[in-house]
Amino acid sequence: MRKAQLYLLSTAIAVLALAAIIYKWQVLQFPLAPVSDVEVWTLQARIEFAPRKGPNTVTLKVPLSPPGFALIDERFVAKNYSRLEQARRDSREVQWAIRRATGTQVLYYRATAVRSAVQQPQLDFRPRVGDPPVLEEPHASAAQTLLDQVREQSADVATYAQELVRRFNAQPVSEEVALLSEGLDSPEARAQFIGQLLASRNIPARIVHGFELGETQTRAQMRPWLLVHNGTRWITIDLRTAADGWPPNLLLWSASDDPLLEVSNNPRAHVEYSVSRNLADAVAIAERRLKVENEDLINYSLLSLPLQAQATYRILLMVPVGAFIMLLLRNFVGVRTFGTFMPVLVALAFRETRLIAGIALFVLVVGAGLLVRFYLERLRLLLVPRLTAVLILVVLLMAMVSVLSNRLGMEVGLSVALFPMVIMAMAIERMSVAWEERGAGEAIKEGIGTMVVASLAYLVMSYEALEHFVFVFPEILLVLFALSLVIGRYSGYRLLELLRFRALVDQRDAGPG
Repeated sequence: MRKAQLYLLSTAIAVLALAAIIYKWQVLQFPLAPVSDVEVWTLQARIEFAPRKGPNTVTLKVPLSPPGFALIDERFVAKNYSRLEQARRDSREVQWAIRRATGTQVLYYRATAVRSAVQQPQLDFRPRVGDPPVLEEPHASAAQTLLDQVREQSADVATYAQELVRRFNAQPVSEEVALLSEGLDSPEARAQFIGQLLASRNIPARIVHGFELGETQTRAQMRPWLLVHNGTRWITIDLRTAADGWPPNLLLWSASDDPLLEVSNNPRAHVEYSVSRNLADAVAIAERRLKVENEDLINYSLLSLPLQAQATYRILLMVPVGAFIMLLLRNFVGVRTFGTFMPVLVALAFRETRLIAGIALFVLVVGAGLLVRFYLERLRLLLVPRLTAVLILVVLLMAMVSVLSNRLGMEVGLSVALFPMVIMAMAIERMSVAWEERGAGEAIKEGIGTMVVASLAYLVMSYEALEHFVFVFPEILLVLFALSLVIGRYSGYRLLELLRFRALVDQRDAGPG
Protein backbone atom coordinates (compact mmCIF):
# COMPACT_ATOMS: atom_id res chain seq x y z
CA MET A 1 0.00 0.00 0.00
CA ARG A 2 1.32 3.42 -0.90
CA LYS A 3 2.30 5.77 1.89
CA ALA A 4 -0.39 8.32 0.92
CA GLN A 5 -3.10 5.67 1.08
CA LEU A 6 -1.81 4.54 4.47
CA TYR A 7 -1.87 8.07 5.86
CA LEU A 8 -5.35 8.67 4.43
CA LEU A 9 -6.69 5.45 5.95
CA SER A 10 -5.10 6.19 9.33
CA THR A 11 -6.49 9.73 9.37
CA ALA A 12 -10.00 8.55 8.48
CA ILE A 13 -9.95 5.91 11.23
CA ALA A 14 -8.66 8.38 13.82
CA VAL A 15 -11.18 11.07 12.87
CA LEU A 16 -14.12 8.65 13.07
CA ALA A 17 -12.92 7.37 16.44
CA LEU A 18 -12.47 10.87 17.87
CA ALA A 19 -15.89 11.89 16.54
CA ALA A 20 -17.46 8.91 18.33
CA ILE A 21 -15.68 9.85 21.57
CA ILE A 22 -16.81 13.47 21.36
CA TYR A 23 -20.39 12.37 20.63
CA LYS A 24 -20.48 10.07 23.66
CA TRP A 25 -18.94 12.79 25.82
CA GLN A 26 -20.91 15.84 24.75
CA VAL A 27 -24.24 14.37 23.58
CA LEU A 28 -24.63 11.15 25.55
CA GLN A 29 -22.89 12.79 28.55
CA PHE A 30 -20.57 9.95 29.51
CA PRO A 31 -17.97 11.33 31.93
CA LEU A 32 -14.27 11.50 31.09
CA ALA A 33 -13.16 11.09 34.71
CA PRO A 34 -13.66 7.90 36.77
CA VAL A 35 -15.01 9.80 39.79
CA SER A 36 -17.64 12.12 38.40
CA ASP A 37 -21.02 13.01 39.81
CA VAL A 38 -24.08 14.53 38.16
CA GLU A 39 -27.16 16.18 39.59
CA VAL A 40 -30.30 14.10 40.00
CA TRP A 41 -33.61 15.27 41.39
CA THR A 42 -36.24 13.18 43.11
CA LEU A 43 -39.72 14.58 42.50
CA GLN A 44 -42.61 13.53 44.71
CA ALA A 45 -46.32 14.26 44.63
CA ARG A 46 -48.19 13.38 47.84
CA ILE A 47 -51.97 13.20 47.55
CA GLU A 48 -54.11 13.22 50.67
CA PHE A 49 -57.90 13.14 50.84
CA ALA A 50 -60.83 11.84 52.85
CA PRO A 51 -62.69 9.30 50.70
CA ARG A 52 -66.40 9.42 50.10
CA LYS A 53 -68.63 6.39 50.48
CA GLY A 54 -68.51 4.01 47.56
CA PRO A 55 -65.99 4.04 44.68
CA ASN A 56 -63.23 6.66 44.57
CA THR A 57 -61.03 7.67 41.65
CA VAL A 58 -57.93 9.84 41.75
CA THR A 59 -56.48 11.41 38.59
CA LEU A 60 -53.07 13.09 38.70
CA LYS A 61 -51.21 14.76 35.87
CA VAL A 62 -47.62 13.49 35.65
CA PRO A 63 -44.68 14.48 33.41
CA LEU A 64 -44.58 13.32 29.79
CA SER A 65 -41.06 13.49 28.27
CA PRO A 66 -40.17 16.85 29.89
CA PRO A 67 -37.94 18.92 27.55
CA GLY A 68 -34.32 19.00 28.68
CA PHE A 69 -34.80 16.18 31.21
CA ALA A 70 -35.26 12.42 31.29
CA LEU A 71 -37.18 10.42 33.87
CA ILE A 72 -35.05 7.39 34.68
CA ASP A 73 -37.23 5.96 37.42
CA GLU A 74 -40.91 6.23 38.35
CA ARG A 75 -42.77 4.79 41.34
CA PHE A 76 -46.50 4.73 42.07
CA VAL A 77 -47.42 4.01 45.68
CA ALA A 78 -51.13 3.38 46.30
CA LYS A 79 -52.04 0.34 48.37
CA ASN A 80 -55.11 -1.61 47.22
CA TYR A 81 -55.72 0.79 44.30
CA SER A 82 -55.79 -0.17 40.66
CA ARG A 83 -53.68 1.98 38.38
CA LEU A 84 -54.23 3.10 34.80
CA GLU A 85 -51.77 5.29 32.89
CA GLN A 86 -52.79 7.24 29.80
CA ALA A 87 -50.63 9.44 27.60
CA ARG A 88 -51.95 12.13 25.28
CA ARG A 89 -50.22 14.48 22.89
CA ASP A 90 -49.47 17.12 25.49
CA SER A 91 -49.88 15.39 28.84
CA ARG A 92 -49.89 12.13 30.74
CA GLU A 93 -52.03 11.14 33.66
CA VAL A 94 -52.30 8.31 36.11
CA GLN A 95 -55.67 7.24 37.49
CA TRP A 96 -56.07 5.27 40.69
CA ALA A 97 -59.38 3.61 41.55
CA ILE A 98 -60.75 1.72 44.54
CA ARG A 99 -64.16 0.24 45.29
CA ARG A 100 -64.22 1.09 49.01
CA ALA A 101 -61.88 3.13 51.16
CA THR A 102 -61.98 4.15 54.80
CA GLY A 103 -59.89 6.67 56.71
CA THR A 104 -57.52 9.29 55.32
CA GLN A 105 -56.01 8.15 52.03
CA VAL A 106 -52.42 8.97 51.04
CA LEU A 107 -51.07 8.22 47.56
CA TYR A 108 -47.63 8.93 46.13
CA TYR A 109 -46.02 9.48 42.78
CA ARG A 110 -42.23 9.61 42.72
CA ALA A 111 -39.80 10.08 39.83
CA THR A 112 -36.06 10.63 39.39
CA ALA A 113 -35.08 13.23 36.81
CA VAL A 114 -31.70 13.91 35.20
CA ARG A 115 -30.66 16.30 32.50
CA SER A 116 -31.30 14.93 29.06
CA ALA A 117 -28.73 14.62 26.28
CA VAL A 118 -30.93 17.03 24.30
CA GLN A 119 -30.60 20.35 26.12
CA GLN A 120 -32.70 22.55 23.82
CA PRO A 121 -36.44 21.87 24.31
CA GLN A 122 -38.56 21.18 21.26
CA LEU A 123 -42.13 22.26 22.04
CA ASP A 124 -44.46 20.69 19.49
CA PHE A 125 -47.81 21.58 21.02
CA ARG A 126 -50.51 22.33 18.49
CA PRO A 127 -51.22 26.09 18.47
CA ARG A 128 -54.85 26.83 19.32
CA VAL A 129 -56.68 30.01 20.27
CA GLY A 130 -58.54 29.49 23.51
CA ASP A 131 -61.80 30.95 24.73
CA PRO A 132 -61.82 34.69 25.59
CA PRO A 133 -63.12 35.74 29.02
CA VAL A 134 -66.79 36.53 29.48
CA LEU A 135 -66.82 39.97 31.12
CA GLU A 136 -69.49 42.41 32.10
CA GLU A 137 -69.21 46.13 32.54
CA PRO A 138 -67.11 47.82 33.76
CA HIS A 139 -64.68 44.84 33.45
CA ALA A 140 -65.20 44.55 29.68
CA SER A 141 -64.27 48.20 29.12
CA ALA A 142 -61.24 47.88 31.43
CA ALA A 143 -60.02 44.85 29.48
CA GLN A 144 -60.51 46.66 26.16
CA THR A 145 -58.59 49.71 27.38
CA LEU A 146 -55.78 47.58 28.82
CA LEU A 147 -55.33 45.54 25.65
CA ASP A 148 -55.30 48.69 23.50
CA GLN A 149 -52.60 50.22 25.70
CA VAL A 150 -50.55 47.01 25.47
CA ARG A 151 -50.84 47.00 21.70
CA GLU A 152 -49.46 50.54 21.48
CA GLN A 153 -46.38 49.54 23.46
CA SER A 154 -45.57 46.26 21.70
CA ALA A 155 -44.18 45.22 18.33
CA ASP A 156 -45.13 41.57 17.90
CA VAL A 157 -46.80 38.64 19.62
CA ALA A 158 -43.93 38.06 22.04
CA THR A 159 -43.61 41.68 23.18
CA TYR A 160 -47.42 41.97 23.36
CA ALA A 161 -47.62 39.05 25.80
CA GLN A 162 -44.64 40.31 27.78
CA GLU A 163 -46.12 43.80 28.11
CA LEU A 164 -49.44 42.35 29.28
CA VAL A 165 -47.69 40.26 31.94
CA ARG A 166 -45.58 43.24 33.00
CA ARG A 167 -48.68 45.39 33.55
CA PHE A 168 -50.21 42.76 35.82
CA ASN A 169 -46.98 42.70 37.85
CA ALA A 170 -46.34 46.47 37.89
CA GLN A 171 -46.42 48.40 41.14
CA PRO A 172 -48.48 50.43 41.62
CA VAL A 173 -51.06 48.73 39.46
CA SER A 174 -53.16 50.65 36.99
CA GLU A 175 -56.89 51.13 37.53
CA GLU A 176 -57.69 48.66 34.73
CA VAL A 177 -55.45 45.93 36.17
CA ALA A 178 -56.76 46.52 39.70
CA LEU A 179 -60.32 46.11 38.47
CA LEU A 180 -59.57 43.00 36.40
CA SER A 181 -57.54 41.39 39.21
CA GLU A 182 -60.54 41.22 41.55
CA GLY A 183 -61.04 37.61 42.44
CA LEU A 184 -57.70 36.48 41.01
CA ASP A 185 -56.31 35.36 44.35
CA SER A 186 -53.75 32.82 43.13
CA PRO A 187 -50.95 32.78 40.51
CA GLU A 188 -52.88 30.01 38.73
CA ALA A 189 -56.05 32.11 38.40
CA ARG A 190 -54.07 35.11 37.18
CA ALA A 191 -52.22 32.98 34.61
CA GLN A 192 -55.45 31.53 33.23
CA PHE A 193 -56.98 35.00 32.95
CA ILE A 194 -53.96 36.36 31.07
CA GLY A 195 -54.25 33.47 28.64
CA GLN A 196 -57.93 34.30 28.09
CA LEU A 197 -57.11 37.96 27.44
CA LEU A 198 -54.60 36.91 24.79
CA ALA A 199 -57.25 34.67 23.23
CA SER A 200 -59.49 37.73 22.83
CA ARG A 201 -56.77 39.08 20.49
CA ASN A 202 -56.53 35.76 18.56
CA ILE A 203 -53.12 34.93 20.05
CA PRO A 204 -52.58 31.19 20.64
CA ALA A 205 -51.61 30.83 24.27
CA ARG A 206 -51.53 28.09 26.85
CA ILE A 207 -50.56 27.68 30.48
CA VAL A 208 -48.08 24.97 31.44
CA HIS A 209 -46.91 23.94 34.88
CA GLY A 210 -43.52 22.94 36.15
CA PHE A 211 -40.70 23.31 38.67
CA GLU A 212 -37.44 25.18 38.48
CA LEU A 213 -35.07 22.52 39.77
CA GLY A 214 -32.38 23.65 42.15
CA GLU A 215 -31.72 22.84 45.76
CA THR A 216 -33.91 20.59 47.89
CA GLN A 217 -37.44 21.90 48.50
CA THR A 218 -39.58 20.05 51.03
CA ARG A 219 -42.66 22.00 49.91
CA ALA A 220 -42.09 22.85 46.28
CA GLN A 221 -44.55 25.16 44.57
CA MET A 222 -45.88 24.18 41.17
CA ARG A 223 -45.58 27.32 39.05
CA PRO A 224 -47.58 28.28 35.94
CA TRP A 225 -45.76 29.48 32.82
CA LEU A 226 -47.17 31.23 29.79
CA LEU A 227 -46.58 29.98 26.24
CA VAL A 228 -47.56 32.08 23.23
CA HIS A 229 -47.21 31.10 19.58
CA ASN A 230 -45.91 33.70 17.14
CA GLY A 231 -46.84 31.71 14.03
CA THR A 232 -43.47 29.95 13.91
CA ARG A 233 -42.66 28.68 17.37
CA TRP A 234 -43.70 28.72 21.00
CA ILE A 235 -42.27 31.44 23.22
CA THR A 236 -42.02 30.91 26.98
CA ILE A 237 -42.76 33.85 29.29
CA ASP A 238 -42.17 33.95 33.02
CA LEU A 239 -45.37 35.17 34.67
CA ARG A 240 -43.40 36.73 37.53
CA THR A 241 -40.81 38.72 35.59
CA ALA A 242 -42.19 38.82 32.00
CA ALA A 243 -38.82 37.47 30.80
CA ASP A 244 -38.93 35.28 27.73
CA GLY A 245 -37.00 32.06 27.03
CA TRP A 246 -37.17 28.53 28.39
CA PRO A 247 -35.29 28.40 31.71
CA PRO A 248 -32.56 25.74 31.69
CA ASN A 249 -33.74 24.28 35.02
CA LEU A 250 -37.45 24.21 34.19
CA LEU A 251 -38.95 20.73 34.37
CA LEU A 252 -42.30 20.65 32.58
CA TRP A 253 -44.81 18.74 34.67
CA SER A 254 -48.00 19.23 32.66
CA ALA A 255 -49.10 21.13 29.57
CA SER A 256 -52.74 20.16 29.85
CA ASP A 257 -55.61 22.59 30.38
CA ASP A 258 -57.21 20.15 32.82
CA PRO A 259 -56.60 20.41 36.58
CA LEU A 260 -53.48 18.78 37.94
CA LEU A 261 -55.49 16.74 40.46
CA GLU A 262 -59.07 15.44 40.38
CA VAL A 263 -60.48 13.26 43.18
CA SER A 264 -64.10 12.11 42.73
CA ASN A 265 -65.56 15.61 43.04
CA ASN A 266 -63.75 16.03 46.34
CA PRO A 267 -62.82 19.72 46.76
CA ARG A 268 -60.83 19.08 49.95
CA ALA A 269 -58.32 16.78 48.25
CA HIS A 270 -54.92 18.35 47.87
CA VAL A 271 -51.49 17.45 46.56
CA GLU A 272 -48.12 18.46 47.98
CA TYR A 273 -44.93 18.47 45.93
CA SER A 274 -41.35 18.09 47.07
CA VAL A 275 -38.04 18.13 45.22
CA SER A 276 -34.76 16.77 46.58
CA ARG A 277 -31.40 17.25 44.89
CA ASN A 278 -28.67 14.61 45.07
CA LEU A 279 -25.45 13.61 43.33
CA ALA A 280 -25.01 10.24 41.64
CA ASP A 281 -22.38 8.40 39.62
CA ALA A 282 -22.24 9.90 36.14
CA VAL A 283 -21.70 6.60 34.27
CA ALA A 284 -24.61 4.87 36.02
CA ILE A 285 -26.90 7.85 35.39
CA ALA A 286 -25.87 8.08 31.73
CA GLU A 287 -26.58 4.37 31.33
CA ARG A 288 -30.02 4.60 32.96
CA ARG A 289 -30.90 7.72 30.96
CA LEU A 290 -29.99 6.05 27.66
CA LYS A 291 -32.15 3.05 28.55
CA VAL A 292 -35.06 5.47 28.60
CA GLU A 293 -34.11 7.60 25.59
CA ASN A 294 -32.41 5.08 23.27
CA GLU A 295 -32.07 1.59 24.69
CA ASP A 296 -30.14 0.26 21.66
CA LEU A 297 -27.15 2.46 22.52
CA ILE A 298 -26.84 0.49 25.76
CA ASN A 299 -27.84 -2.96 24.48
CA TYR A 300 -25.00 -2.93 21.93
CA SER A 301 -22.28 -1.60 24.22
CA LEU A 302 -19.97 -2.97 26.89
CA LEU A 303 -22.28 -1.57 29.55
CA SER A 304 -24.86 -4.25 28.68
CA LEU A 305 -22.50 -7.06 29.72
CA PRO A 306 -22.73 -8.71 33.15
CA LEU A 307 -20.61 -7.11 35.85
CA GLN A 308 -18.07 -9.94 35.85
CA ALA A 309 -17.62 -9.61 32.08
CA GLN A 310 -17.27 -5.83 32.43
CA ALA A 311 -14.52 -6.30 35.02
CA THR A 312 -12.71 -8.67 32.62
CA TYR A 313 -12.91 -6.25 29.72
CA ARG A 314 -11.65 -3.41 31.87
CA ILE A 315 -8.40 -5.38 32.00
CA LEU A 316 -8.41 -6.75 28.43
CA LEU A 317 -8.97 -3.31 26.89
CA MET A 318 -5.79 -2.11 28.57
CA VAL A 319 -3.67 -4.75 26.80
CA PRO A 320 -3.55 -2.76 23.51
CA VAL A 321 -2.49 0.29 25.53
CA GLY A 322 0.41 -1.66 27.01
CA ALA A 323 1.28 -3.01 23.56
CA PHE A 324 1.34 0.55 22.21
CA ILE A 325 3.73 1.60 25.00
CA MET A 326 5.97 -1.32 24.03
CA LEU A 327 5.74 -0.26 20.36
CA LEU A 328 6.95 3.24 21.18
CA LEU A 329 9.82 2.00 23.33
CA ARG A 330 10.99 -0.54 20.75
CA ASN A 331 10.59 1.47 17.54
CA PHE A 332 11.65 4.92 18.76
CA VAL A 333 13.82 4.23 21.81
CA GLY A 334 15.25 0.86 20.78
CA VAL A 335 14.65 -1.08 24.01
CA ARG A 336 15.24 -4.80 23.45
CA THR A 337 12.94 -7.31 25.13
CA PHE A 338 12.19 -11.03 25.24
CA GLY A 339 9.63 -11.41 22.49
CA THR A 340 7.14 -8.89 21.25
CA PHE A 341 4.27 -9.08 23.71
CA MET A 342 5.87 -10.79 26.71
CA PRO A 343 6.46 -7.43 28.52
CA VAL A 344 2.74 -6.70 28.25
CA LEU A 345 1.88 -10.10 29.72
CA VAL A 346 4.35 -9.50 32.54
CA ALA A 347 2.71 -6.11 33.14
CA LEU A 348 -0.64 -7.88 33.47
CA ALA A 349 0.92 -10.17 36.06
CA PHE A 350 2.14 -7.12 37.99
CA ARG A 351 -1.51 -6.14 38.53
CA GLU A 352 -1.73 -9.00 41.03
CA THR A 353 1.56 -8.43 42.84
CA ARG A 354 2.08 -4.68 42.35
CA LEU A 355 5.26 -3.31 40.82
CA ILE A 356 8.06 -3.65 43.40
CA ALA A 357 6.96 -7.04 44.68
CA GLY A 358 6.35 -8.23 41.11
CA ILE A 359 9.86 -7.33 39.98
CA ALA A 360 11.38 -9.03 43.02
CA LEU A 361 9.33 -12.19 42.53
CA PHE A 362 10.03 -12.21 38.80
CA VAL A 363 13.80 -11.96 39.35
CA LEU A 364 13.69 -14.60 42.10
CA VAL A 365 11.64 -17.17 40.17
CA VAL A 366 13.29 -16.58 36.80
CA GLY A 367 16.77 -16.62 38.35
CA ALA A 368 16.13 -19.90 40.12
CA GLY A 369 14.47 -21.37 37.05
CA LEU A 370 17.39 -20.27 34.89
CA LEU A 371 19.84 -22.22 37.03
CA VAL A 372 17.68 -25.32 36.73
CA ARG A 373 17.36 -24.71 32.98
CA PHE A 374 21.15 -24.69 32.56
CA TYR A 375 21.39 -27.98 34.41
CA LEU A 376 18.66 -29.53 32.24
CA GLU A 377 20.57 -28.39 29.15
CA ARG A 378 23.37 -30.75 30.08
CA LEU A 379 20.90 -33.63 29.99
CA ARG A 380 20.28 -32.82 26.27
CA LEU A 381 16.44 -32.90 26.53
CA LEU A 382 14.14 -32.03 23.64
CA LEU A 383 12.34 -28.67 23.65
CA VAL A 384 8.85 -29.76 24.78
CA PRO A 385 10.01 -32.06 27.63
CA ARG A 386 12.43 -29.34 28.73
CA LEU A 387 9.69 -26.71 28.82
CA THR A 388 7.39 -29.08 30.72
CA ALA A 389 10.09 -29.72 33.30
CA VAL A 390 10.73 -25.98 33.67
CA LEU A 391 7.00 -25.33 34.06
CA ILE A 392 6.75 -27.92 36.82
CA LEU A 393 9.66 -26.34 38.64
CA VAL A 394 8.13 -22.87 38.23
CA VAL A 395 4.93 -24.07 39.88
CA LEU A 396 6.89 -25.63 42.74
CA LEU A 397 8.93 -22.44 43.15
CA MET A 398 5.78 -20.31 43.29
CA ALA A 399 4.22 -22.67 45.81
CA MET A 400 7.36 -22.51 47.96
CA VAL A 401 7.42 -18.70 47.85
CA SER A 402 3.74 -18.58 48.83
CA VAL A 403 4.25 -20.88 51.80
CA LEU A 404 7.31 -18.96 53.03
CA SER A 405 5.60 -15.60 52.64
CA ASN A 406 2.59 -16.90 54.54
CA ARG A 407 4.79 -18.01 57.43
CA LEU A 408 6.48 -14.61 57.43
CA GLY A 409 3.13 -12.79 57.37
CA MET A 410 3.73 -11.25 53.94
CA GLU A 411 0.49 -11.15 51.98
CA VAL A 412 2.18 -9.96 48.80
CA GLY A 413 3.95 -13.28 48.45
CA LEU A 414 0.62 -15.06 48.19
CA SER A 415 -0.11 -13.18 44.97
CA VAL A 416 2.66 -15.05 43.21
CA ALA A 417 0.26 -17.99 42.91
CA LEU A 418 -1.69 -15.91 40.42
CA PHE A 419 1.40 -15.18 38.34
CA PRO A 420 0.94 -16.65 34.85
CA MET A 421 2.91 -19.87 34.96
CA VAL A 422 3.35 -20.13 31.21
CA ILE A 423 4.78 -16.59 31.05
CA MET A 424 7.35 -17.47 33.71
CA ALA A 425 8.34 -20.69 31.97
CA MET A 426 8.66 -18.99 28.58
CA ALA A 427 10.70 -16.14 30.09
CA ILE A 428 13.14 -18.66 31.56
CA GLU A 429 13.42 -20.48 28.22
CA ARG A 430 13.87 -17.26 26.22
CA MET A 431 16.55 -15.94 28.56
CA SER A 432 18.50 -19.17 28.54
CA VAL A 433 18.44 -19.36 24.73
CA ALA A 434 19.61 -15.73 24.49
CA TRP A 435 22.35 -16.50 27.03
CA GLU A 436 23.66 -19.39 24.93
CA GLU A 437 23.33 -17.77 21.49
CA ARG A 438 24.32 -14.14 22.15
CA GLY A 439 26.09 -14.27 25.46
CA ALA A 440 25.28 -13.32 29.02
CA GLY A 441 25.48 -9.59 28.33
CA GLU A 442 22.78 -9.61 25.65
CA ALA A 443 20.54 -11.87 27.72
CA ILE A 444 20.81 -9.56 30.71
CA LYS A 445 20.14 -6.50 28.52
CA GLU A 446 17.00 -8.09 27.12
CA GLY A 447 15.91 -9.12 30.60
CA ILE A 448 16.38 -5.58 31.90
CA GLY A 449 14.57 -4.19 28.82
CA THR A 450 11.68 -6.55 29.46
CA MET A 451 11.43 -5.35 33.06
CA VAL A 452 11.61 -1.67 32.01
CA VAL A 453 8.88 -2.03 29.37
CA ALA A 454 6.73 -4.17 31.68
CA SER A 455 7.09 -1.63 34.50
CA LEU A 456 6.13 1.35 32.31
CA ALA A 457 3.28 -0.61 30.76
CA TYR A 458 2.04 -1.58 34.22
CA LEU A 459 2.11 2.05 35.44
CA VAL A 460 0.08 3.14 32.41
CA MET A 461 -2.30 0.16 32.41
CA SER A 462 -3.03 0.49 36.14
CA TYR A 463 -3.84 4.22 35.95
CA GLU A 464 -7.45 4.37 37.12
CA ALA A 465 -8.46 7.39 35.04
CA LEU A 466 -7.08 5.83 31.83
CA GLU A 467 -8.73 2.48 32.59
CA HIS A 468 -12.07 4.22 33.02
CA PHE A 469 -11.59 6.24 29.82
CA VAL A 470 -10.71 3.21 27.68
CA PHE A 471 -13.64 1.19 29.03
CA VAL A 472 -16.21 3.94 28.56
CA PHE A 473 -14.69 5.15 25.27
CA PRO A 474 -13.20 2.01 23.65
CA GLU A 475 -13.09 3.96 20.38
CA ILE A 476 -9.75 5.33 21.58
CA LEU A 477 -8.23 1.98 20.63
CA LEU A 478 -8.98 2.81 16.99
CA VAL A 479 -6.86 5.94 17.42
CA LEU A 480 -4.01 3.72 18.69
CA PHE A 481 -4.66 1.42 15.72
CA ALA A 482 -4.30 4.34 13.31
CA LEU A 483 -1.07 5.50 15.01
CA SER A 484 0.29 1.96 14.86
CA LEU A 485 -0.27 1.93 11.10
CA VAL A 486 1.67 5.16 10.72
CA ILE A 487 4.50 4.03 13.03
CA GLY A 488 4.70 0.80 11.02
CA ARG A 489 6.30 2.74 8.15
CA TYR A 490 8.98 4.32 10.35
CA SER A 491 12.45 3.05 9.47
CA GLY A 492 14.65 5.75 10.96
CA TYR A 493 17.19 5.59 13.75
CA ARG A 494 16.20 4.70 17.28
CA LEU A 495 17.28 6.81 20.25
CA LEU A 496 19.63 4.20 21.68
CA GLU A 497 21.20 3.72 18.25
CA LEU A 498 21.95 7.42 18.02
CA LEU A 499 23.64 7.28 21.42
CA ARG A 500 25.59 4.17 20.45
CA PHE A 501 26.84 5.62 17.16
CA ARG A 502 27.68 9.04 18.61
CA ALA A 503 31.24 7.94 19.35
CA LEU A 504 31.76 7.09 15.66
CA VAL A 505 30.40 10.48 14.63
CA ASP A 506 32.72 12.23 17.10
CA GLN A 507 35.74 10.30 15.74
CA ARG A 508 34.82 11.20 12.15
CA ASP A 509 34.47 14.89 13.04
CA ALA A 510 37.80 14.83 14.87
CA GLY A 511 39.59 13.45 11.80
CA PRO A 512 42.93 11.53 11.75
CA GLY A 513 45.33 12.15 14.47
